[in-house]
Amino acid sequence: MTRVEIGDLRHRITLQKQVITINENGFEVKTWQDYRTVWAAASNLHGREYYAAAAVQAENTVKFTIRYLEGLGTTMRILFQGRQYNIISIDNIKYQNRYMEIKALEMVASG
Repeated sequence: MTRVEIGDLRHRITLQKQVITINENGFEVKTWQDYRTVWAAASNLHGREYYAAAAVQAENTVKFTIRYLEGLGTTMRILFQGRQYNIISIDNIKYQNRYMEIKALEMVASG
């Protein structure tokens, strides 16, 4: 998505970061903590991007476009429509600090 219209940002997503806490037995426990809930445009990959993702069995990849957000990293994840997505790449579109394109892979429960 090269041109972002404000009306395209119509989906709510929650960005989460992983935090390490100490449980009552003194062990480290990794948990997810909400970082920010933002408006986003969400779309499935298509064309060349889809085929590149399918080549590495990443067909559940979704592209999210949000307003620029400082501190975003690939160690975070996204909650969207009851599903969890691991962030695989973040692009500050044209380095303008206006919008970011995030590609994220849906986490599928195994077993």
